[in-house]
Amino acid sequence: MTIPVGSLSGVRILDLSRVLAGPSCTQMLGDLGADIVKIERPGSGDDTRKWGPPYLKDAQGQDSSESAYYLSANRNKRSVSVDIAKPEGQALVKRLLEDCDILVENFKAGDLARYGLDWDSLKDAFPRLIYCSITGFGQDGPYASRPGYDYLAQGMGGIMSLTGEIDGQPMKTAVAISDLMAGMYAGVAILAALRHRDATRQGQRIDISLLDCQVAWLSYQAQNYLTGGKPPPRLGNGHPTIVPYQVFKVADGHLILAVGNDAQFAKFCETAGKAEWSRDKRFATNKDRVINRESLIPMIEDLMAERTQAQWLAGLEAAGVPAGPVNRIDQVFEDAQVMHRQMVCEMAHPLSPQPILLVASPIKMSETPPSYRHAPPVLGEQTDQVLQELGLDEAEIAALREKKVI
Repeated sequence: MTIPVGSLSGVRILDLSRVLAGPSCTQMLGDLGADIVKIERPGSGDDTRKWGPPYLKDAQGQDSSESAYYLSANRNKRSVSVDIAKPEGQALVKRLLEDCDILVENFKAGDLARYGLDWDSLKDAFPRLIYCSITGFGQDGPYASRPGYDYLAQGMGGIMSLTGEIDGQPMKTAVAISDLMAGMYAGVAILAALRHRDATRQGQRIDISLLDCQVAWLSYQAQNYLTGGKPPPRLGNGHPTIVPYQVFKVADGHLILAVGNDAQFAKFCETAGKAEWSRDKRFATNKDRVINRESLIPMIEDLMAERTQAQWLAGLEAAGVPAGPVNRIDQVFEDAQVMHRQMVCEMAHPLSPQPILLVASPIKMSETPPSYRHAPPVLGEQTDQVLQELGLDEAEIAALREKKVI
């Protein structure tokens, strides 16, 4: 039986992005079948190749040139080393674009104009091209020329004001979530643009900003402000509009109690041996519990500390009350559900004597599931292959290499 390579099979993407937002977007599209040609600077490549430790170990057990950070976002790509600062490099990129559907880049606004590779320089020559730019602040506005990073977007976009202990300092998330969400929004926009092009044969410019995306995924917390007129407070592990919905310390660790409605609260109280709490007028409804949070939470904290995590989980699961452990990363990958859902994939890598482990795609599709065809490439690994596909012969490729174009 032939395994389908994905719903985007036949789509080619020229990836001029680096670090995380763009690469995470193109990896997702590559998992869905697109052919991703990753353009990298000769000799250095994607910045994240050096963002370690840890690094992939080679056959001698030594650190290779590939960091775990780089491996996380560059599966299903072919690496071509091209110096786009040289006219010959720019000409190669344009030749590649003749057979490409999409270009993804995350240079500062206006930078690619120096090389004739910006949207305005390309749109007439490639009218079907979907050109996706991902920047810190977008292509226009007072901050457009600034360099943008995930950390800045988290701070400027408000999420850090909501994250962390109630009396602590503002806290970023432990994963570069503004980058990753920008990559997600970019992926959705690219798919919509492909649908439009299918109908009209017309390409378009996509302008994705980390700050815009961060503001958008404030979601209900932003809407709480827009509706109520007050900035939401920092609540630590608490929820602004649901109680109890947070982490509690138990006898041997921590547990998340996620009571989503009044019926679940009554079941929790019964399981906890405190059925009277659900009849107390201070706590009978979620609205009451939010208002009286400061009275209820210390009562629950004292109660939760009396039992172990396993004891609480057994009782709460039997009662149908949502609850779960706070896992370390090693425990995540030992979890029965995570293992069943096959959230780790193995791929052969030229620098490793055994298959490397990568976080798998979370997308499950019945007819065109994600596929894993190319391990994250070493720098320039497929340069000759891709240039030969363009029609260049060995002598032409050797000449470009001699000039340090590739």
